[in-house]
Amino acid sequence: MNNHRILPVTPAEYETVRQIAHATWPATFGNILSGAQIDYMLRMMYSRSALEEQVAKGHVFHLLVEGQRGNQNGNPNPAYLNTTTTRFTPVAYVSHEIDYLPGTTKIHKLYALPAVQGRGYGKALIEKVAIIARSAGQQKLRLDVNYQNEAVGFYEHLGFGKVGRFDTEIGNGYLMEDWIMEKPLISGQ
Repeated sequence: MNNHRILPVTPAEYETVRQIAHATWPATFGNILSGAQIDYMLRMMYSRSALEEQVAKGHVFHLLVEGQRGNQNGNPNPAYLNTTTTRFTPVAYVSHEIDYLPGTTKIHKLYALPAVQGRGYGKALIEKVAIIARSAGQQKLRLDVNYQNEAVGFYEHLGFGKVGRFDTEIGNGYLMEDWIMEKPLISGQ
């Protein structure tokens, strides 16, 4: 039986975030962007110095770790054994920024390893950010998503709506072509 925890990222986990990004982006963007653009963006956004700069600008990262109960050999325990351990494996992350705009928390990054997609971890990470944002008095969540990304439907399912579209030049002749999506934060939602 799987369970999970969401933990704040410290500098010790920056490499873990980078590894998840490198394992996730080719599957996420392989049909949308060239391999060269994916490599460029990963270097631009996930070097240690880039992550440190993002945190210095107010981005907060959280890591979702998935737990698997098992015995010392890593095998699931038979029901009659009382000695169990839970090992947690990092599988997803989110970053957000409170007051990106007044009253608006922006979700900058949200990625889950392809093998765990569909388990509700993306939703859990968005809910975690929503709780943090509400407690900070924010009125809405905002994110940007590539207009061709299949995740657009996922975000719409969670109550985000498209409020605009824009292209951003990121260097080396590359563009980020995104929808801006927002979701109002209502108490208890």
